[in-house]
Amino acid sequence: MKPKLLIVDDDEAIRTQMKWALNQDYEVHFAEDRKGALEVFEANSPAVTLLDLGLPPRPNECDEGLAALSEILAVDSTAKVIIVSGQGEKRNAIEAVGAGAYDFLCKPVEMEELKLLLRRCIHVVELEKEYRELQQRQRSDVFEDMLGTGPQMQAVFAFIRKVAGTNAPVLLLGESGTGKEMAAAAIHRRSAHKDGPFVAINCNAIPENLLESELFGHEKGAFTGAHIQRKGMIETATGGTLFLDEIGELPPAIQVKLLRFLQEHRLQRVGGRQEIQIDTRLVAATNADLKQLIDNGKFREDLYFRLAVVTIRLLPLRERGEDIVFLAREFLQRYAVQSGRTKLVFAPDALRAMTRYSWPGNVRELQNRVKRGVIMASGSRVTAKDLELEPDQGVISSSATTLRQAREHVEREMIEQALKRNSGKITSAAADLGISRPTFYELMEKLGIVNGKERGNNTN
Repeated sequence: MKPKLLIVDDDEAIRTQMKWALNQDYEVHFAEDRKGALEVFEANSPAVTLLDLGLPPRPNECDEGLAALSEILAVDSTAKVIIVSGQGEKRNAIEAVGAGAYDFLCKPVEMEELKLLLRRCIHVVELEKEYRELQQRQRSDVFEDMLGTGPQMQAVFAFIRKVAGTNAPVLLLGESGTGKEMAAAAIHRRSAHKDGPFVAINCNAIPENLLESELFGHEKGAFTGAHIQRKGMIETATGGTLFLDEIGELPPAIQVKLLRFLQEHRLQRVGGRQEIQIDTRLVAATNADLKQLIDNGKFREDLYFRLAVVTIRLLPLRERGEDIVFLAREFLQRYAVQSGRTKLVFAPDALRAMTRYSWPGNVRELQNRVKRGVIMASGSRVTAKDLELEPDQGVISSSATTLRQAREHVEREMIEQALKRNSGKITSAAADLGISRPTFYELMEKLGIVNGKERGNNTN
């Protein structure tokens, strides 16, 4: 693929000459003035821009050219801009280099000199790209697909490195959307079981009457519809890692069977008598308060102690400080590249809104909003409106006197707004906030929110 070259010059004869001389080696784009230069630059992300300082409406002065340089560098501070100026404008060209231009040429431009400068510039662009990729691989803020610059996440990364090499069960605690499955996968990839399968199952997503068979498997004829023998998820994960999400939703009878498996590392399929030896690393996760469930008689204390040999807490995004903007920019870069809009940046109002927002759906919600912002953005900036955020959205009301009241205030606001945006559809509203449908229902019940759409239509 040819490198892209943008030539900004209001002289048609020069543009024609440049195209004839450079079209074989470059994908050449043209603009005649400052506005056109910015539009073409944002649309095509050229490797190099050749910029004449004398642009209309004042081609005999340099202010338009210098302004165009400033705007291009505001979009991409690493952009390579070569200034073209008249012999009497050399001082202005040097000023432009001081302002961030890569180099300059004086008119009349010698074509061989220009080609040599372009080749050198492209080489620098390629070296910088390789360096950025190397830095990306060596970054301390990236750990097994998990991202975080703050001390809280760095501590999580260090803890995962420490416990992954053991065979002890791990219990991950954290709200929906905080990255518990990613942490479980990171533990798997760092463990002695890394060459085996990573099998994930959401205990709340499978009907209770099917969950035992799903986990432990069944023999042929064990129940109506069991026409063949089937391995369960635990057996499938032999030699690897089994990740049980929303472990607090396990029914009591299955808690007993899971406890026995953790004690003996053996299981029986439903309807079977054979004891099957299993070598599987177990990682469990929950957004519930298991100790409260134990007090309420809904979760076995002995199972809790078996699961919680090692406990890792993943903080909600609102408690991760500088990670909010860091993660947002990482997601922006990812989705901007996917959509071919690599020069997108956040507008100041978007950064302000994100830092003040409480993020009830945590990292998953942030990721979804940034993805939406990339789609909705006009021009080179993603605004708060593109993210469907307001500068004061999520700010705690002064009437909230306790932490619990403050949190409920924000949760109620977000649930109601999500329902409104999605015409009362629970599944869509839950996905919008980056939380599961059961969690959404639990929040509605806790906060006393009644959904008119849900009352009138149970097909959602």
